[in-house]
Amino acid sequence: MSDFHGPQGPFDIPDVPDWVPRRLKPWIFILFVVIVQFSGGVYLAAVTDMVGTSALMQEDVLMAGYAQLVGMSINFAVMFRLKFRFSARIGMLACGAVLLAANIICASSTNMVVLVATCFVAGWFRMWATFICNSTIQLWLTPKRDMAIFFCYVYLLVDGAIQLSGIVTVYTSFYHNWEHMHALMSALLILMMILVVIFVKPFKGMMRIPLLGIDWIGSILWSCFMLCFTFICVYGNHYDWFEAEEIRAAAIFGAVCVAINLWRATFLHHPYISIPALTNRNVVRAILVYLVFFTIMATEHVFEHSYAIHILGFVETNLIDLNWYVMVGIVVGIALCYFGFALRHWSYKTMTALGFAFACGYLAYFYFMIDYGVEKEMLFLPLFLRGAGSVIISTVYLTSIVQSGLHFFVFPQALTVNGFAGAVMGATLGPAIIGEWLSHSVARNASELAMAMTATNQQAAHIPASQLFGIIQGQALLESMKEIYGWLLIVGLVSLAFILLLYTPIRPNAIFPKWRTIRRVMKSMVRSAGYSSDAVKA
Repeated sequence: MSDFHGPQGPFDIPDVPDWVPRRLKPWIFILFVVIVQFSGGVYLAAVTDMVGTSALMQEDVLMAGYAQLVGMSINFAVMFRLKFRFSARIGMLACGAVLLAANIICASSTNMVVLVATCFVAGWFRMWATFICNSTIQLWLTPKRDMAIFFCYVYLLVDGAIQLSGIVTVYTSFYHNWEHMHALMSALLILMMILVVIFVKPFKGMMRIPLLGIDWIGSILWSCFMLCFTFICVYGNHYDWFEAEEIRAAAIFGAVCVAINLWRATFLHHPYISIPALTNRNVVRAILVYLVFFTIMATEHVFEHSYAIHILGFVETNLIDLNWYVMVGIVVGIALCYFGFALRHWSYKTMTALGFAFACGYLAYFYFMIDYGVEKEMLFLPLFLRGAGSVIISTVYLTSIVQSGLHFFVFPQALTVNGFAGAVMGATLGPAIIGEWLSHSVARNASELAMAMTATNQQAAHIPASQLFGIIQGQALLESMKEIYGWLLIVGLVSLAFILLLYTPIRPNAIFPKWRTIRRVMKSMVRSAGYSSDAVKA
């Protein structure tokens, strides 16, 4: 993966006309990628408003939103091929048109099949547009192609956009309605397409490699597996897990898709995701870390909304303002990654321990401080720790994939596996586990509290049943949260101790190859698939 990178001349973008000032060119693409990151099929921050004004359940909106993450993850394996097949102008116009259509469809349709399919396609093109912009300015960000530096920018952009998009969505819904967010993003996408036509020329300086030799069947099968996995995690509690035919069918279909793909990977020359990508040590280590870390941090999705709304009495605007606290944590986490991990080359062990230490601080704060009297400002510290810890783990382990020693044929496939484990599984598996745990814990604690109150407090008999039920449920929810925070804190501390006991002197040395090297590899891959040189030159 690594090669020598000598001194280079002043950075320039050939796709942008010369009459545009050179210093302005990268910022044009940053504007594009910010608009793309804000856009999507459905906006999960508006889930409450969407459920309240349509026939959709909360699980339906979540499924559509996570389908977009699946589309983004599955695109990794072909994004380099797309870069060398289409110019930045064509790619950005195509992505803008698809995302514009997705916004219009998701604002007007309540059909679940249409929503999921639309969000999946929107995620695929959203990833393509993001890669076009980021790869175009990569040498501007890091002339030596140091991916530890580059991924700091990527996660600042991606995680920051998630927080800011949620703020814009909720305030747009509060002052108008949730459909206006789609209208706003549609207008911005139209503006982006106009700017692309003005500022990005149809650059023809490089030979375009055709999309030959891609395992599209494997892509479909892996997508089906990821969607089945997401369906089970999102709808599991609603359908009572494997007691329902829907969950059993999704599990069987997903298992069949995985089995077929693994079988095909044993004999296909270029499977969509190969066995080396699935068994690489760095990839496996990243998956294990993601599973543990994002499971103990899943209280973000399950607890924080319920706690803020039902116990603290926050309205949606108060709740979304907490995103600013998380945003500060993201900025500080990225600063630690940049100055410590990328520049000073702190080891993977040090950065992983730092990420888990932040996670333990987050869990410990809620375990000791969770109560009815918590003020909004008191939530700054735990949310700050959550934002910093999450972005550190994501940045560090994405960098480790680049340093995994995989051949560049296999490297994009490993990114797909990493994307699925970090984004899709991180957003669905942990909340499914914690959500089921919470429901059982609340039921048990509510039963115990009800018996205790009726047995020891004679005044409880004079309280109206509805009011008594609300008191019991609120107290049971609070106690259940505290209990689960405690157990997750124990898991986090054990994980942190295990990390500290490991001896891993490995430090970041993730240098990306030159683009001409990547182009040569892609051309070789097409030729090795059995296509003529004339097809490659077409």
